[in-house]
Amino acid sequence: MYDLIIHNGRIIDGTGSPWYYGDIAIEEGKIAKIGKLTTFQAKKTIDAKQQVITPGFIDMHTHSDLVILEQPLIEAKVRQGITTDLLGQDGIAAAPLPEKYVSQWKKNLAGLDGSPSIEWDWTTIEEYLNKIEENEPSYNLAVLAPHGNIRMEVMGLDNRSATDSEIRQMQEVLRRSLDEGAVGLSTGLIYPPCCFAEMKELEALCGVIAEYGVPLVIHQRSEGDEILESMDELIEMMKRCGAHLHFSHLKNCGKDNWHKTSEVLNMIDRARREGLEVTFDQYPYTAGSTMLSAILPPWAHDGGSEAMLKRLEDPDLRKRMTQEMATASKGWDSMSKWAGWDGIVITSVESEERKHYVGKTIEQIAAMEGRKDYAEVALDLILHEWNAVGMIDFVMNEESVRMILSHPAGTIGSDGLLGGEPHPRAYGSFPRILGKYVREENVLPLEDMIRRMTSQPARIIGLQDRGIIREGMAADIVIFDPNKIIDQATYEKPRQYNAGIDTVIVNGEIVIHGEQAFRKPAGKVYRSNYRNKVNLKSNKQHI
Repeated sequence: MYDLIIHNGRIIDGTGSPWYYGDIAIEEGKIAKIGKLTTFQAKKTIDAKQQVITPGFIDMHTHSDLVILEQPLIEAKVRQGITTDLLGQDGIAAAPLPEKYVSQWKKNLAGLDGSPSIEWDWTTIEEYLNKIEENEPSYNLAVLAPHGNIRMEVMGLDNRSATDSEIRQMQEVLRRSLDEGAVGLSTGLIYPPCCFAEMKELEALCGVIAEYGVPLVIHQRSEGDEILESMDELIEMMKRCGAHLHFSHLKNCGKDNWHKTSEVLNMIDRARREGLEVTFDQYPYTAGSTMLSAILPPWAHDGGSEAMLKRLEDPDLRKRMTQEMATASKGWDSMSKWAGWDGIVITSVESEERKHYVGKTIEQIAAMEGRKDYAEVALDLILHEWNAVGMIDFVMNEESVRMILSHPAGTIGSDGLLGGEPHPRAYGSFPRILGKYVREENVLPLEDMIRRMTSQPARIIGLQDRGIIREGMAADIVIFDPNKIIDQATYEKPRQYNAGIDTVIVNGEIVIHGEQAFRKPAGKVYRSNYRNKVNLKSNKQHI
């Protein structure tokens, strides 16, 4: 007798092949049998008539790093059909984290990952993964090794070039992090301290990931004004290293840059034809979201959040900041210039005193205060909230979203920030793609889009036993109605679950069924096992 049988569904197996009718039997967390199973018995059955059965979705860009330690079942994620989150993004994440930098790092991450009530008692990737595991998550987690954390461990948060000795030390910290189970390297070249690094430093780290066969997942230094130049330098660097290049949240920002989208995709195609593996992830919206302090030029962040906040108290330095934010500078994108002050919406603050600013643009906040010095209003908000401010920035167009979404090298990442009144992508990314862009707009066939949500990301990050519906694979499964699936989260009301997803199964356990959510220790914490190395603890679970 099987644990569960799903009957009568249209199976889309995740490979891109056409759907087919079949039943799926699950036993001990794995897919045990596929076929016509009407004569077989199970402890539980699900009738999936008129529904589609797919592998669980893999979110290739998430910011659940801290919230997962407080909420083992993040419904905003799992109700989208997400059964695996990839943590450690943008080069600034939870681990590694030397104890002496915890206070500053909390401030640095607050606008991105929130400020949940958790104990910051880890220092390495291994300790962080152990802590997630101890919290018994209801879905699967994997983690990247973040460049900024590695740099911080070796040389702190100062804006300076790394010495050759320091670069070698960073390589060793990266090797340690990969040996502890990280599935790749991330960096965010607009975020401190990653933005302080020279390309020599990044290339040396990419030499390590080439040894391990894992990707560089990168928020590149420009996503608009100098996007083509930014991509070219990365592609040339990765040709020298021989490593896999994966662009985070690929997009083309700023109205004056939207015409570049076709050339962006052509560059990826050329690199792939020349033998370099290049992939990317994308969220299906025309607005981005990050911490408000990302509007500041890189030099303002030198020394970490506390040093940055002190600079915001200096009138002369503030004047320099506002001037550079208005004009941008070589090698640095100005988000406020792209979006305008009426295109930046505050999503979260730390204090009760300014909660009423959440959901308002900088222009609206200025009007509430009887002011018109919009840049100064934004700087005051960062200062008074001790950098714990999130924002949405409207900088993209629908045509570019569709063009990028149709490219075969793509995967999907929600890039969801979970605090305050978040960007709707935290709740609606995957259903929005399947409802709006697949069913309504025919950007791609359903089977191809499911491949980008399942087997393609599984291959990129090395999840060998999931992402495909096949006997012997892990039973991460989503059951949904292709005629009803759609996002319901909006910019005005972002905390709304989707319609159309009926059931989500993680490692054989039902965690979402209809309106019900089940808090179960169903998830596994993935640790890559490179070069046939044996993990130190026998009780570690492997995806």
